[in-house]
Amino acid sequence: MESKRQQKHAKLLQKELGEIFQKEAKPLVGKAMVTVTRVFVSPDLSVAKVYLSFLLADTNSIYELIQEHKKEIRHHLARRIGKSVRIIPELAFFPDESAAYAQHMDQIISDLDIPPAPEEEDEEEDY
Repeated sequence: MESKRQQKHAKLLQKELGEIFQKEAKPLVGKAMVTVTRVFVSPDLSVAKVYLSFLLADTNSIYELIQEHKKEIRHHLARRIGKSVRIIPELAFFPDESAAYAQHMDQIISDLDIPPAPEEEDEEEDY
């Protein structure tokens, strides 16, 4: 369970990284929309696991580009939050598969062949 401090730090990172992907990293990602869905911070605040979802782009190619330019993204983050935190965390990016998983589960549920329930007769029978 995350402490309040970790949650507060994670929320700050999520907000700032979202703005970085919208503004500074726009040449990197092009027309793709990158959303920071979740951030988990280690107890010592030195490592942040960042989960990303992508729209309007090939997920694998954008993910690889972000992995290659991880240091630049961390540098942008340092310029934004460097005065308010002691340690700029190492960033570990992961693709967020929750939307794809939800779509997959929705497809499975819609493909189920569930027969309609039989109509029940009135339970109160006249004697």
